[in-house]
Amino acid sequence: MALIVQKYGGTSVGDLKRIGKVAKNVAKIHSAGNDVVVVLSAMAGVTDQLVRLASQITDNPHRRELDVLLATGEQTTVALLCITLESMGYPARSLLGYQAEILTDRAFGQARIVQINVNRLKTLLSERKIIAVAGFQGRDRKGNITTLGRGGSDTSAVALAAALNADVCEIYTDVDGVYTTDPNICSTARKLHEISYDEMLEMAGLGAKVLQVRAVEFAKKFNVVLHVRSAFNEEEEGTMVVEENTNMEQLVVSGVTYTKDQARITMTKVPDKPGVASKILTAIADANIVVDMIIQNTRKGGLTDITFTVPKTAYKQAMAIEQEIAQQIGAENVFGDENIAKVSIIGVGMQSHSGVAAKAFTALANENINIIMISTSEIKISCVIEEKYTELAVRTLHNAMVLEET
Repeated sequence: MALIVQKYGGTSVGDLKRIGKVAKNVAKIHSAGNDVVVVLSAMAGVTDQLVRLASQITDNPHRRELDVLLATGEQTTVALLCITLESMGYPARSLLGYQAEILTDRAFGQARIVQINVNRLKTLLSERKIIAVAGFQGRDRKGNITTLGRGGSDTSAVALAAALNADVCEIYTDVDGVYTTDPNICSTARKLHEISYDEMLEMAGLGAKVLQVRAVEFAKKFNVVLHVRSAFNEEEEGTMVVEENTNMEQLVVSGVTYTKDQARITMTKVPDKPGVASKILTAIADANIVVDMIIQNTRKGGLTDITFTVPKTAYKQAMAIEQEIAQQIGAENVFGDENIAKVSIIGVGMQSHSGVAAKAFTALANENINIIMISTSEIKISCVIEEKYTELAVRTLHNAMVLEET
């Protein structure tokens, strides 16, 4: 008997027919003698619909109340799944995030899980109940409902798997695994049967939509085995996300990702002295805006230019903040660009192979694609380019790294 945590995304529970299919899959695993905890997202499109409702009232809805509103999407799906399972003769119990005792901090809309009390969950499992937990949500220490941000149901599932010491965490989605790049852009993309936590972490953080970054962080920290697989094709083996092994080094680059969700902000003629960069970025951090790439270019006369990227959704807010900071520190100007994209190549094999960056830059140059910013780590190279060249850049890098299906 195994303890299995499963997560189903919004398209997997998009209507009653699909919820019925999920129920049959869960029941099959339960009937085989396994304990099952199911984490569900809201039905596809529901969260966006709820956001639109709130935005019809005000452009800036109260964050606490917005979380209360958005949490209702997952409440619907877990209740419907349990109603379906009970009608099939299987014992099931739905739990909202706070009922599952998922404790978070108080960052409404982007809360982070602090602790999970699994006593209630273990009691229900000992009674052979199938547990359906509303993903994406929890509560803070004052009892307020919180949400974990987009893709937060992945994080809920992995955190529960870690807390319960589950044998595996299965992430069911609308794709059948992790691909070398987006198959909708590059027809030669191929599915990876296995990928390391570090590679998946980079891919998730750099635009791959299969898994949420914090979910992979949890999995790596607590060594939770992830199995990404299709909710619509039970025959597909999917992709295993596991600890790095020696076989993975045979593949220099595992994937090419992209994201169009970034914007670039540049502050020019900044006084080049201690504490200035801190002041520029602390103001952004205090607004809970995540900064990604940072580049500093030194000028003559004790001045410098600082450029960084932020989520496109936070661009206007970040610009307003930095314009105020620029006046305080005596910088010349602040300008930005929302029409950018970031393309990245990822692979643990890059740690022991030279020439990967040169090969990537040459391939982009041959297509006349200008690189605006560059960021690297041991296992990834990211380039900011003009948004209109995104798909061409992805295909170009994929072909250059010889990642085609064979």
